[in-house]
Amino acid sequence: MYGFNNRVLRINLTINDIKVEELDEKVYREHLGGRGLALYFLLRELKPQTDPLGPENKLIFAIGVTTGIPLAGFSRYSVVAKSPLTNGFGEAEAGGFWGPELKFAGFDIIIVEGASSKPVYLWVHDNDAEIRDASHIWGKTTKEAQEAIRKDVGDPLVRVASIGHAGENLVRFACILNELKFANGRSGLGAVMGSKNLKAIAVRGHKRVECKDPEKIKGLAKWFGQNWRKHPPALSRNTYGTAGAVLPMNADGILPTRNFREGTFEEVERISGEEMKNTIVINSEGCFACPIRCKRTVKGLEPYATDPSYGGPEYETIAAFGSLCAVNDISAVALANQLCNAYGLDTISTGCVIAFAMDCYENEVLTKDETDGLELRFGNTNAMVKLVEMIAKREGLGDILAEGVKRASEKIGKGAERYALHVKGKEIPMHEPRGKTGLALQYALSPSGADHLQSAHDPSFENSIEEIKPLGILETVNRLSLGPEKVRLFKYLHLWWSLLDCVCACKFVFVPHPVGVFKINHLVEIVNAVTGWDTSLLELMMTAERSLNLARIFNLREGFTKADDWLPERFFEPLRSGPKEGAKISKDDLKKAIELFYEMMKWDGKTGTPKSAKLHELGLLQ
Repeated sequence: MYGFNNRVLRINLTINDIKVEELDEKVYREHLGGRGLALYFLLRELKPQTDPLGPENKLIFAIGVTTGIPLAGFSRYSVVAKSPLTNGFGEAEAGGFWGPELKFAGFDIIIVEGASSKPVYLWVHDNDAEIRDASHIWGKTTKEAQEAIRKDVGDPLVRVASIGHAGENLVRFACILNELKFANGRSGLGAVMGSKNLKAIAVRGHKRVECKDPEKIKGLAKWFGQNWRKHPPALSRNTYGTAGAVLPMNADGILPTRNFREGTFEEVERISGEEMKNTIVINSEGCFACPIRCKRTVKGLEPYATDPSYGGPEYETIAAFGSLCAVNDISAVALANQLCNAYGLDTISTGCVIAFAMDCYENEVLTKDETDGLELRFGNTNAMVKLVEMIAKREGLGDILAEGVKRASEKIGKGAERYALHVKGKEIPMHEPRGKTGLALQYALSPSGADHLQSAHDPSFENSIEEIKPLGILETVNRLSLGPEKVRLFKYLHLWWSLLDCVCACKFVFVPHPVGVFKINHLVEIVNAVTGWDTSLLELMMTAERSLNLARIFNLREGFTKADDWLPERFFEPLRSGPKEGAKISKDDLKKAIELFYEMMKWDGKTGTPKSAKLHELGLLQ
């Protein structure tokens, strides 16, 4: 077998048991890794209605068959469990170096079961694994934990994925950090890790990925190195990181502002990627084998000084703590990002719950007596920063907000639900569906709740579809349409991006993302060069469709219905400012689009249940 180790590491923390299992090559070929392989285990082994914060939940770390090859974009891995935020399918991907290191250590997947009676961390190294005491690092930040673990094992190059205070305190949107800055951010999987008393997983390995055709991989690496600088968006990403999107989003009228009331922020220049580069950026970093280096390292200015060890804010983080909360200080945003990375909080959900609280305060749903004396008005920088820490430590109002906007609004009452923007319980990312309606389908139909990385975004396909012709899309599509042509576009791009989550490839290096350099059929070449299979785009796309159907089945058995595939009321109301002022989503158009998507997927129109013929076609029914 090429590309994977065929070694599944199963850890039962209740009984301190470690097992290594093997899989048939057919399972790898059908699911590839990442989301797909994790779902293969999760759906078969997790009982319905399991408490996501109970010991019975399974926490699965999975890499892909191509993870760790010396090629840009193949550094990622998936973490999957039942989500404590949504009570449904939970997943989060991350880049960096941890995923390749797990492959080098001799494993493809780690399944964590049970819960330890005391804090522990997992030490995985060169085909071996140990459960070690973590009492001395429980209650520590991610940086303190990483430093202590590296000292414990005597190796400064150990890669550590850990939780902070938020995961330990079971904040429902706690995340998992590797290298202090690469986050498995969404779905609250850090809380699942905390519920198991698992502080960290440290990995180190010295083998390399064995490919069937290593010369082909070397050739593609050379091609990428020669071509990525020819793409202006890739150069922008190298110069500004994802923060380069702030000004264009604002100019387009789709920068989420004041809890999605508006689409433009009047002080946007002060939180832009350009402002960050000119004031607080001190370095750039990247993931394993990638020359684009899109991560920023910053040193915030007083009174919001920051530690460069924690990297710097991405676009999503800048919008969440900046425009969404109407905060105009890039150093304050950088400090909020650092606190999230130190305490292990998803920056998107954290910014959203703070903006929700500000919206409630300005609409007199929350009073100063209920906010621990904080003046929670939009633009209150100090209050924004203070709330991040209160959420991580579950102090005062932070204890309520730590439940996520859905549960927090139900607890607050008094009409707070109106300001709680979520899908399936997961907060909305920093992209405005009223200005690019494919996002409405992404948010409504994502199996893990609101997610902006379920498909490429609409503006890319108004003027050119050259890059997606291999998917059979041959005509441009209006960004504001919700007609059949948009549903078709969404379906095939949804499958394509789901495929990238199965092989654990970065969506920034593949078209049709504007930064993308690799073409669609490059992925077929890469998988074949690694594995030696004679696969095709058809077979790979079926893998993606398999994963989406498995995720759908998981949610249905946990009680989700067609009604959960919907948007918050705010998106059916007009935007209040900017070039897209007055834009809104039509409920009728969205309803028809979702029903048409069900038909295209061969799901029942009334329930959204995959039809048996489709499951037989995908080999999911015997």
